[in-house]
Amino acid sequence: MAGKSGTPATYSPSPTTGKKKSTLFKEDWIRPDGRGFHQCRPAFFRTGAVNAASGSAYAEFGNTKVIVSVFGPRESKKAMLYSDSGRLNCNVSYTTFSTPVRGQGSDHKEYSSMLHKALEGAIILESFPKTTVDVFALVLESSGSDLPVVISVASLALADAGILMYDLVASVSVSCIGKSLVIDPISEEENCQDGSLLITCMPSRYEITQLTVTGEWSTPKINEGMQLCLDACAKLAKIMRSCLKESASDAQDESS
Repeated sequence: MAGKSGTPATYSPSPTTGKKKSTLFKEDWIRPDGRGFHQCRPAFFRTGAVNAASGSAYAEFGNTKVIVSVFGPRESKKAMLYSDSGRLNCNVSYTTFSTPVRGQGSDHKEYSSMLHKALEGAIILESFPKTTVDVFALVLESSGSDLPVVISVASLALADAGILMYDLVASVSVSCIGKSLVIDPISEEENCQDGSLLITCMPSRYEITQLTVTGEWSTPKINEGMQLCLDACAKLAKIMRSCLKESASDAQDESS
């Protein structure tokens, strides 16, 4: 289930196939958590996680845990200076206990900027003129693929806050390790990757809002990686919509 209870939903782009590997990151290896190369981690979502916020969402992707709070729209002098459109502020931070090295929690300016770019194209900014919407993402536990999880959860929190969007935004990444592409990598895999590819998209519109590539990629590999991410994003978005429907149904039951 994608909502408040039940088993986390999976969104693998394709069935797990291929022979078992033996030693990590050598010629024959298996993933540390036992998944197939094209198999994503189980995903669990819950909305309404922060009562004081206009909207919020919490998610677990394996051991990666993220909570996002949305505040606003609120009056903004800065928004008035630019145009009649609304303004989006994004902040991504880590708790001091989110990584094995304690006491290193802090704001992540690069992730904050990338979150803004990923969401801005999906939000109908004209729907809240001269006001600001603030998105605060907090990584409670970091276990790999943090930014894609943050982006997906932030999109769900915006929807929970009633912010008008063209579509939900889903994000998935792949790592290139030797000759293999592994989707939704964990920290150990990210630390050993030769390259990475992250896609953020609006699945219903089949539009990419952000594409980030690091390392060297051949054209066939990058095409394969993009298709893996797009397929997984489409399935992830279904889980996110299911969560919103469950929340709306629960709210209706409570009011009746």
